[in-house]
Amino acid sequence: MQPLPTPCPADLIPDATGQDAFNAAYRQAQQQRAVFVAIESQGPRWAVKADALTALGHTIDAGVYDAVREAVIHLIRTRQVRPDSSAGPVYFVLHDVDDESRARELAAALHAALYGDSEPLASCLRSS
Repeated sequence: MQPLPTPCPADLIPDATGQDAFNAAYRQAQQQRAVFVAIESQGPRWAVKADALTALGHTIDAGVYDAVREAVIHLIRTRQVRPDSSAGPVYFVLHDVDDESRARELAAALHAALYGDSEPLASCLRSS
C-alpha cells in the first residue's frame, strides 16, 4: 500500500468496510506513524473514523481539538451524524453520514484538522 499523504485528500481516504479492510488501513497508519483516517459503510449510511494513537508522538493542539469538538457538536445538532458520534480526545467517529461522498469530505477535513489545519473542516461545515 502506498503511504497516504498528510493530510489525506478525500479521494484517497481508505474505505475500511469489513474487518480485514479496517485492520489493513489501521496497520498501515501505525506503520507510517500517521493519524488513522477511514470511512466505513454501515448499510446505506457511512461512518468516518480517525484515531491519533497510531501517530506516535503526534499531539493535537488544544485549539484544534476545540474546533473539532465544536464541529462534531454542530454535525450532531444539525442531524448530519448520530448523537453517539465521538469527538475525541484521540479517537473520533462520525456515525450515520448520508453518503460516501460526504463521508470522504468529512474524513479529509477531519484529517486536516488533526494535523493542525482546521479551515477545511470549517469550510466543510459551511457547505452543509
